[in-house]
Amino acid sequence: MVNKQKILIVDDDENIAELISLYLTKECFETMSVHDGESAITAHATFEPNLILLDLMLPGIDGYQVCREVRAKSSTPIIMLSAKGEVFDKVLGLELGADDYMEKPFDTKELVARTKAVLRRFKPASTPSENTEQKVVEYPHLIVNQTNYSVLYMGKSLEMPPKELELLYFLCANPNRVFTREQLLSQIWGYDYVGDTRTVDVHIKRLREKLDDVGKPWTIATIWGVGYKFEVL
Repeated sequence: MVNKQKILIVDDDENIAELISLYLTKECFETMSVHDGESAITAHATFEPNLILLDLMLPGIDGYQVCREVRAKSSTPIIMLSAKGEVFDKVLGLELGADDYMEKPFDTKELVARTKAVLRRFKPASTPSENTEQKVVEYPHLIVNQTNYSVLYMGKSLEMPPKELELLYFLCANPNRVFTREQLLSQIWGYDYVGDTRTVDVHIKRLREKLDDVGKPWTIATIWGVGYKFEVL
């Protein structure tokens, strides 16, 4: 019997949480709903979800802080849900490590589709079979493994949210090739992303903060007016 994937729903509106749970349950997900930030942090540790649907406006600890707490110790995918539709709010959520952002009110079927899309891209470490294609790229001081979602930098494991790792892997797997922001959005997010190309800029910024490329034979280069490339010097 295949274990069901678990979704943690965090929303202070119990009716919305119940509706989301109903739709996800119909799609054979196991769900758990909590309605405040402290409960969300506790549930993440005990329920061990495969993905978190996280409302931002929560009593006590807000969704941004919950995201910070989760990201400090886990790469569990997070989709933020919020009535705040300003670009600033979306960028802040992504900077904190969210994998997607949906503005309320949202279509429940779209939420289910995005949940499935994020889960398809995030596959935790598992024992690969002989026929499993290994998605690994290696450069001096850097190994990016998209098969088990791990990054080794300077010989040490580096924690990265799924989107950051996927973006890094894609660039590393296509060295010295320039990609526009639109191409990277399409390739990494995998659907018509509701947002703007600054999403890519945010993720590139976070990668650069984690990967000090000074003195190394590679760099994540900005091609002004075009996009980005992983440049092997």
